[in-house]
Amino acid sequence: MSGSINATVPPNGTDKCPVPEETLYQFYTAVLVIIFILALPLNGTVLHLFIFKLKFWKSNSNNIFLFNLVLADVLLLFCLPFKAHNFLNGERRSDTAFLCKSMLFMLFLNRGASIAFLTVTSIDRYFNVVHPGRKNLLKTLKKSPQISIIIWLLLLPLTIPTWLKTFECCNSHKKDKDNIEIKEGVWDDLVDSMREIVFFTQIVVPFVILVYCTVRIVNRLRKKTVGDQTKLRRAVFLVTSVMVVFSICFLPCAIARMILLIARVQEWSKFTQNTVVKAFDGLMVLSYFDCLLDPLVYCFCSTKFKGLYISTYFPCLLKGDKVLDVNSSSAANMSNPRRANTVI
Repeated sequence: MSGSINATVPPNGTDKCPVPEETLYQFYTAVLVIIFILALPLNGTVLHLFIFKLKFWKSNSNNIFLFNLVLADVLLLFCLPFKAHNFLNGERRSDTAFLCKSMLFMLFLNRGASIAFLTVTSIDRYFNVVHPGRKNLLKTLKKSPQISIIIWLLLLPLTIPTWLKTFECCNSHKKDKDNIEIKEGVWDDLVDSMREIVFFTQIVVPFVILVYCTVRIVNRLRKKTVGDQTKLRRAVFLVTSVMVVFSICFLPCAIARMILLIARVQEWSKFTQNTVVKAFDGLMVLSYFDCLLDPLVYCFCSTKFKGLYISTYFPCLLKGDKVLDVNSSSAANMSNPRRANTVI
């Protein structure tokens, strides 16, 4: 199926958004379905473990951050069936205004929360390794579970632009030649700018922070000749893995969207715009792999959590009496505030 990207606005307030190539988007649909099938049980079991085994609200702050990270990923996963349904029907997004804006709200809120908790956990690891004895605001705030609620509340205002205008057709700053109302054009430009700033800021700024934390922790590991080298190497693995996830899942789609914005504003040829659209949508599909990688990177980089997970859901992989020992010792270690720094 091939069609024009810049279509007219129907009565329900959303502009038509046909896919540029039906066969390619059927492949995108299959990828979305695979991600959903794999990531939902993985995140669901991790969520179950945090609630019923670790009782995250009684344990250290890292467990609280990780619980919110997994929660954000689970909520984002529920958007995938709707996205796959749209692609399968030859549409880049729903032509129903409420459903379209609800999907954007979920995307901006939960992806923002996922990135925020990834970043906060990495910053916490940075202070624990690079400045272990120094007092800082994060160490003070993280003693209270309310910090997670505050992060969610701070993210809510960032979703406002998604309720004001459509996003996924990427018509930002694209003037309608038939639009004579100057005020409406100015308002549209303002909403477009706000939405794009939110989209790029929630990716670029955390990535810069993660690069800084990674470099400092790696330098700390090189300079430290005595002490717990295993703990430092685990911290290096953690922040490096997060940076790799950002580089694979988020940065490519941000770059593709920037190119698509330029293509829209400068009115490149229809063929070129369609090519960039297909690349952008494909990289957005790739970004959903974050829901599959987060539990592996953050939860399973801890040998104690991995042991608890395997003993709970795959006890057949353990030998004999190790099942009970791993289960009890892992839960005790991870819920012990004095051993908070060994969780990740």
